[in-house]
Amino acid sequence: MPNGFEKEALMMRGILVASALLLAASAAAAPAPVGVWSMPKDKATIRISTCGDALCATLIGLRKPNDKNGRPKVDKHNPNPALRNRPVIGLSLLTDMRREGNGWAGRFYNPDDGRSYAGTIMADGSSRLKLRGCVIGGLLCKTQVLRRVD
Repeated sequence: MPNGFEKEALMMRGILVASALLLAASAAAAPAPVGVWSMPKDKATIRISTCGDALCATLIGLRKPNDKNGRPKVDKHNPNPALRNRPVIGLSLLTDMRREGNGWAGRFYNPDDGRSYAGTIMADGSSRLKLRGCVIGGLLCKTQVLRRVD
């Protein structure tokens, strides 16, 4: 039969376990970062939405939408030659971006170089997102902070 001290320790352990479970449940239930976001220096604007249990992102605007010849920018660095003439505005930027822990993990497409990167998205408050893209097994990474515009 536990003494008073043991009973109190068991009760505290139960409270700690219940609190941890509640925190984990609230983190898992955190809403997806749905909305319109601006890249650093307002270079680009993207719309993030849910696509089933994943996130989708579409490039919806550019600070400089036209090339030096005044034509709309195209996906000229895409590794697939058949896709190099498609407009950059309207491109899908995320692939298989699914909830992982209290963030999202998947792949980003970067039309600036035509490459896809493993990456994560983490909320940094209600008006900022941290996007982290990595190459070479996560050894070389870059983080960008997006700000909510809607």
